[in-house]
Amino acid sequence: MSRISKVPVEQWDPRLRAAIKPEQASELEQGLSRFFAHTPDIALGMMQFAGALKAHRTLPEKLVELVRLRVAFFNQCRSCMAIRYTDAINDGITEDLVCSLERPEEADNLTDAEKAAVRYGELMATDHLSADDAVYDELRKYYSEAQIVELGMICAFFVGFGRLAATYHMVEELPAEFAADATDEPIAPWGSAAVQVR
Repeated sequence: MSRISKVPVEQWDPRLRAAIKPEQASELEQGLSRFFAHTPDIALGMMQFAGALKAHRTLPEKLVELVRLRVAFFNQCRSCMAIRYTDAINDGITEDLVCSLERPEEADNLTDAEKAAVRYGELMATDHLSADDAVYDELRKYYSEAQIVELGMICAFFVGFGRLAATYHMVEELPAEFAADATDEPIAPWGSAAVQVR
């Protein structure tokens, strides 16, 4: 059970309802919005930032999904690990690629550019101060300065909100393998047939 109460859709601020259209989305698709509805003005501001990250993205959807899922593993955000985004699927994300995230540095189906971005996301989630000159020099081999800034902002969003979601323990609507008690062994987004497309 979630540690924070979900606001019933009928009680959402009309502006939030208009922005999200919760009647057209499953509970899983409503995600953190069910909790953020407690603070609609802040939620709307966060949505503007998230929308800008999406609308003005220059990085490939597939790459962003790989980074998101690697970060989700370290965050142990179960709802994040249980979802695959349609835009990323349309851009070429497959479960074989997701499985390569178990050991991305050894994966032969990831490009060097993808490995560098995934490694950066991993460091942001686990040991951000080790993202040193060498890490940024490696990123510069594949990405422009603007894309590196974009990647950093995306990682910051995933790390922060993924950790928040993990602490809320919002698992009721997840497939059983993702809904296990958070005190159990860590789970992973790879090797599961129970993911949901969003």
